[in-house]
This record gives sequence, C-alpha cells and structure tokens, in this order.
Amino acid sequence: MIEPPVWTSEQLEADLLKAIAAFSKERLEEPLEDYLEAFDEYQGYVEEILETTIDLSDLDAPALDVLGDPHLLEAFRYLAGPPISADDLKVLADARSLTKSHLERTPDDVQKLIGVVRQVLDRRRFAWVVENREPTEAERNAAVMASAALMAASRTQTRRRTLGKDQQEAMVKEALTALGFTEVASRKIPNISHAPAPGEFCGESVLGTRKGDIIVRLWDHRVMPIECKVSNSSTNSVKRLNNDAAVKADSWKRDFGLRQVVPTAVLSGVYKLHNLMDAQDRGLTIFWAHDLKPLTDWITDTQPAP
Repeated sequence: MIEPPVWTSEQLEADLLKAIAAFSKERLEEPLEDYLEAFDEYQGYVEEILETTIDLSDLDAPALDVLGDPHLLEAFRYLAGPPISADDLKVLADARSLTKSHLERTPDDVQKLIGVVRQVLDRRRFAWVVENREPTEAERNAAVMASAALMAASRTQTRRRTLGKDQQEAMVKEALTALGFTEVASRKIPNISHAPAPGEFCGESVLGTRKGDIIVRLWDHRVMPIECKVSNSSTNSVKRLNNDAAVKADSWKRDFGLRQVVPTAVLSGVYKLHNLMDAQDRGLTIFWAHDLKPLTDWITDTQPAP
C-alpha cells in the first residue's frame, strides 16, 4: 500500500504562506454589510431589553417575556461580562432547558437564570445598576452600542467559520466526485465493515467513537477520515488542529490499526509551523484547501494496478 505523503518543514511552510495569503485576501474582501446588519439587529434587541426592564432595574416582572424570546435571551446572555454561552448559562443556573415552555412551568429556573446574570453583570457597561441609580443618556447609549458590537462580532466570526468549513467540505466532495467516487449516506461506523465501499465516501459520520467530516473508502480498502479545518489565527490553530484533528487521528489509529486508516486534515487559514509539524508527527496527513491536487493525486495512486 502506498503511504500518504509526509511533508518537510520547508514544504509545510511554503503552503502555510499561501494559505495565509488566501486567508488575508478573503478577509479583506469580506463584505462589511454582514457585520453592520448584525449590529443593527442586535442594537434593537438590547434596546428592547433595557426598555422592558426599565434599564435593568426590574428584571423580575418581565423575566419570562425576555427569557422566552430567543432573540432577547441571546441579548440577555450578553449583559454578562464576559458574555455567557447558552450551555454555560444552563449549567450555572442548574436549569434543564431554556425554552419558553419549560420556563413557564419552572419559575424557580427563571429566578436562577436572572440571579446568574445579576451576579456577573458587566459593571463597566452597566455601572448605573451597580451604583443603584438611573443611567445618563450617554451611559445608556454607550452600553447599547458596546453590547451590539459584541454580539455582531461574535455572529460574524461564527458565520465566517461555518461558511469556511462548509465551502471546504464542498470542495473536497467535488474533488472526490471528479475522481469517480460516489457519495453515499452518512452512517455510524463502529468497525471497518460498516464504512462505505471502495470508491465511495459519506458526509459527517461517527467513525469508531469520534465524528469525521468526510469518510472516504480508498481504492485499496483503507478508510480515510478527512477533517476540514479553518483557523482564523495561529493561536486558534492549536485548538482546531492539535487538540482536535490530531487527537482524532490518535484515536482512529488506536481503534482501527495503523494499516487500516489514513487520518487526514484539509486546512485553510492561519497556523503555526511547529503545530503543523506536531500534528503530522502524531499521524495526521495534511493537505491544503488552496491546492487539492496533492490530495487527489495520492488518492488516485491508491488504486491497484490492473
């Protein structure tokens, strides 16, 4: 069987520079309108919360109206400093659910949710609450603008990551189809026999105990789980590459054997060279979204000679 490519540090660095250049070009061409639309939307939600709660002086009376509206609930989470995720809010308040139907049945959970946000309220944005007074018009406007900016930035970053990953997966699937592979239904793959047949691939599926973005069955019957990773910063790359894709590579090789799987990552964005080297040393095969030819060439080479 043909082994997957192992790149030198010079080769990885050359592709890394191309990936960073592509990332920079895409970021500079990114429409400002997406952020501004999100800002205007969230500004309205924050203003509605302040109006409904009389500038946060009365959170109890309108609590269900605020927490029962998904948009206002999101804005409510951003009153904290720093903002609290929905999952963290449930844990901190020991609330089983944040749905309106659940909260209507459990007034105790409503009070616990309010109590959590009161405790971690951002004292810089909402100083008047801590000082037990009414806000000045300037304070109120500043708090609304700052909160809307936080929420809009978060949404834009999340959307950017999601779109980047979706585009990457679509490119890889298109390249596989061009090679003659057929996409089949996603499935659970507890062992190799449940994987797609040679010349087939499926979308996100559980391979062993971990999910893979795309699961390919190579012509030589090996299974090739592909992780599509987009990193917005070299610091973030540790989480996406070393703490996720490389960990999965370790797990898959341990579960299925060194000769049965070829854990792979298709990367775009910004990474640190030493993190790339570390991931490769741990058994992760690396390809790049800006140039899929090395990936398709290697997959073609796995086809047995006639």
